[in-house]
Amino acid sequence: MTAPIPVSVLTGFLGSGKTTLLNGLLKDPMLANACVIINEFGDVGIDHLLVERSDENVVELSSGCLCCTIRGDLIDTLTDLLARRDAGTIKPFDRIVIETTGLADPAPILHVLMMDPLLVARLRLEGVITVVDGFNGMATLDAHPEAVKQVAVADRIVLTKLDLLVGKPGEDMLFAIIARVRKLAPGARLLTTHRGEATAERLFNTGFFDPAKKSADVQGWLSLEAVQRAERAAHGHQHGGHGHSHHHDTSRHDDHIRSFAFTDDNPISPQALELFLELLTSYHGPKLLRMKGIIKLGDDPARPVVLHGVQHVLHPPVRLDAWPDGKAQTRLVFIVKDIDKAAVEELFRAFTDPLTDGASTTDKTLSLS
Repeated sequence: MTAPIPVSVLTGFLGSGKTTLLNGLLKDPMLANACVIINEFGDVGIDHLLVERSDENVVELSSGCLCCTIRGDLIDTLTDLLARRDAGTIKPFDRIVIETTGLADPAPILHVLMMDPLLVARLRLEGVITVVDGFNGMATLDAHPEAVKQVAVADRIVLTKLDLLVGKPGEDMLFAIIARVRKLAPGARLLTTHRGEATAERLFNTGFFDPAKKSADVQGWLSLEAVQRAERAAHGHQHGGHGHSHHHDTSRHDDHIRSFAFTDDNPISPQALELFLELLTSYHGPKLLRMKGIIKLGDDPARPVVLHGVQHVLHPPVRLDAWPDGKAQTRLVFIVKDIDKAAVEELFRAFTDPLTDGASTTDKTLSLS
């Protein structure tokens, strides 16, 4: 058995600067052995020609968008790359970066990385990096739902073109776009291309799926505290507090997308956890943009389980040898569209309440590794 290969998804709307960022990152020694998959929309591809690499570890996927017709091609491409890597017919790679077309909804791409049995056995989704145009970003988020989802599911957000924001109007635009993306993805780390902030070291090796660590970096991966701070700020604003200093435009559709988090000290049985996940995905699947968590199980509270899901697709749960931070407590973070936090939290606590025997409601077992 070899350590799983980390996969990062690089996304962002049309013209945000993904290829420029990628070119800069590929000059870093950390990505010297990375394999890059570039998705293009249309019959004539050009983006792969703009990536400054001359070796065979740059792969072009054309004639479609990764979020629709080309999903099968992505599975075939990744499977073929792994086979050629094993056979030694291509340069060995220790990381995969998938650059999506600017029109892509990232969720189906994440599905591919979490549901194909062969890919799940060999690869680990490390994180989503979303590039946002600091100059045009507000208008883009207002006009394009895809751009909103790209930001909402991000683990890292990179703001570009900040050199165009000059003077007082530019300063106001900067504060507005920062507030907007922080509202959409409070748990994501925010970086800029200005002054070289967006380095490979800061964008990759983001947490649990880093095979070099082989454990969950709970604070970095879940970003629980950041999400909870955003919740408190939103709550204060709603009730007349001063949690937010920026202006809210009620016509903006991203008010439907929100993040929330909760913790629970009580353990949950493997059977009850499976039933909770089945109910959650059955009722809310398409609206569960992303879910991340570390779970305290009743059969072995000292060895937590890490969960990661996108919509109705769940990555196979992984059992850790110990709590990474020594704190034996379930922590769950959700990014959702039009789902009330109370509904999710109350459903989960129904299975962890000491007075409720969640295990008796199902005979199924949760497959853990």
